[in-house]
Amino acid sequence: MSRRASLPGASELFRLTSTPALEPIPPVEVPKPADERGQLERTGARRGSGRQKHDSKITVYVSGDELVAMEQARLLLRAQHGLVIDRGRLVREAVAVLLADFEQHGPDSVLVQRLREHTLDTEEVSGP
Repeated sequence: MSRRASLPGASELFRLTSTPALEPIPPVEVPKPADERGQLERTGARRGSGRQKHDSKITVYVSGDELVAMEQARLLLRAQHGLVIDRGRLVREAVAVLLADFEQHGPDSVLVQRLREHTLDTEEVSGP
């Protein structure tokens, strides 16, 4: 009896787990007419994607303070509201809320206001 552990080879570890040709093609979202879009926005139809397999990934760098604030929010959501979510879900929901506000309010949205403030702050620091 050998004392060495039997481990899988690299071909087993790095094998494809799905065949792209056999996966269903996701439906293409058809833009809604303006009057229907307004109705969707008022009812809060834009949602984060929730728990599902995502096909795209981005890397976002945050400060230590931002990460701590996210973790505190995540823990408060769990403790006070019974919502058990991970950081990815928190970020996707925050992005969905921000984009819905941008679509509804355009130049008066929170996103535009905060980006303008940040741009002004950066210009003041860097000078003319």
